[in-house]
Amino acid sequence: MALSRSARLGVLVTAAASFLAIAASAPPTQGAPGIGDPYFPRLGNGGYDARHYDLDVAYAPDTGRLDGRTTLTARATRTLSSFDLDLQKLQITRVEVNGRRAEFTRDGDEVTVTPRRVLPKGRDFTVSVTYGGVPEALGGPIVFGSDYGWMKTPDGVFVACEPNAASTWFPSSDHPADKATYDIRIKAPKGLTAVSNGRLVSTYDKGGSTYTHWRESKPMATYLATATIGKFDVRTGRTPGGIPVYVAIDPVLKGASSVDVYGVTSAVTDYWSQVFGPYPFEETGAIVDDMPEAGFSLEVQSKPAYSAVRSETTIVHELAHQWFGDSVSVAHWNDIWLNEGFATYAQWLWAEHQGTRSAHDSFRAGYDSRPADSSFWQVAPGAPERDSMFASAVYQRGAMTLQMLRERIGDPAFFRLLPTWTTLHRYGNASTADFIRLAERVSGQQLDDLFDTWLFTPGKPAL
Repeated sequence: MALSRSARLGVLVTAAASFLAIAASAPPTQGAPGIGDPYFPRLGNGGYDARHYDLDVAYAPDTGRLDGRTTLTARATRTLSSFDLDLQKLQITRVEVNGRRAEFTRDGDEVTVTPRRVLPKGRDFTVSVTYGGVPEALGGPIVFGSDYGWMKTPDGVFVACEPNAASTWFPSSDHPADKATYDIRIKAPKGLTAVSNGRLVSTYDKGGSTYTHWRESKPMATYLATATIGKFDVRTGRTPGGIPVYVAIDPVLKGASSVDVYGVTSAVTDYWSQVFGPYPFEETGAIVDDMPEAGFSLEVQSKPAYSAVRSETTIVHELAHQWFGDSVSVAHWNDIWLNEGFATYAQWLWAEHQGTRSAHDSFRAGYDSRPADSSFWQVAPGAPERDSMFASAVYQRGAMTLQMLRERIGDPAFFRLLPTWTTLHRYGNASTADFIRLAERVSGQQLDDLFDTWLFTPGKPAL
């Protein structure tokens, strides 16, 4: 039996309505307590996509106490009965969802929020958390054995959070796969400067405090957020190419280094804009703080944070991260060579640009200086262990991989590949597999053997 056209349409409409009814009536679920990162399985959270953070924090350097209210705007990716946030140590006093008080429980660093009403899939919602306490820096072997995160200084705090310390100072979905835009408002004692990401919206004094508002309008991973506070000499302007610059330097470090931070930052930002593609953010700059205990610098989005300025090449490295790590972020932390190998290779490219040493010679110097039985060659940079994710091989052998790729596919293809990569994944996330596919597409060559050998096979590769 055949149905008429109108009858067939009626059946289709009824079926579609039934499907939508079934979808709408799908039972709500709890969002997962992590995104399943192989190194940090409970970092980040499932069931929603972070869209925007509004951070309002007040810091008292004399006591070390932080009081904050964070409002996260997110979009539900499934119908949610509850969802999680990441927050380490600090005490929560109130949680609201869509302006109404919500219940919450804690299991270590995981905060489970249960709103009064189910959050429908595809809808935006807000969660506001009021909290406070004394943030604690993290330690252990991951970051060169150094403390990292929220670190007290003699006059304030140095905030550098890679890989998992953003949640030591604000509740979040603390994984680079869940980027968002930010408004960051900081209250600090009058006389101190608070420096954060993006552009400065306003700053004013009231009573004994200074209130500063920063806005990062481009998507940012949580670990790249900062609220560094202290005494700083600030210089602003524009690079020769027209990019706004904001450089803050602790006056204690004046004369301690021959590096012209402002000048180098300006020149390097402009040069990488030619090699890697347009600068991805509204402002470039630097935060140079007297924090030698940190033992590292970090590619804070728009303003790398230096625990002290060690050399021009440090600035070169951290600014390259604005493209490789900040704009194009890792999908999972085991892809970390996409950040560190590229930024290290940028140091070789800068030396080549300066005429001091070719990238090939930098490659040979690193390759020849390490005998085959060196432990360096036992770390596979494409799949390091969590506690060795910042091992020197991830940096150096990662850079060697790029030099071998350049020599295999030739300069024209290689220097098309870099800006193509940063354009294709601008403000997003990507994996090693994504890079290999793109390299093969741009070059027209099959490259599995090269990447298998240099990224994933322990042992010193033969040349």
